Amino acid sequence: MSDIAVDQSVIDFIEQNGQDYRVCTTCSGPVLLPVAMKPSKPSDIVIKVGKHTLYVSRVQAKYVRKITSDLIYDPEVGLSCSRYPGL
Repeated sequence: MSDIAVDQSVIDFIEQNGQDYRVCTTCSGPVLLPVAMKPSKPSDIVIKVGKHTLYVSRVQAKYVRKITSDLIYDPEVGLSCSRYPGL
């Protein structure tokens, strides 16, 4: 069981989008991305969100105590990270 809290707004977002998500590390800091963009890893923390799963990278799990809507990736803003040039 995880000690990481998930805001209701994030739960609603995941359920509305009908897919699994992962909190991972980027140059811009932690971000919530669909697993289709950033696949989960066996070392991830697993949090059930209704019928879906929220994965949290072990790296981020050390620092993140609450998953809030500000972690949701916004394609309008993008990421300032050369590791993900398409974002």
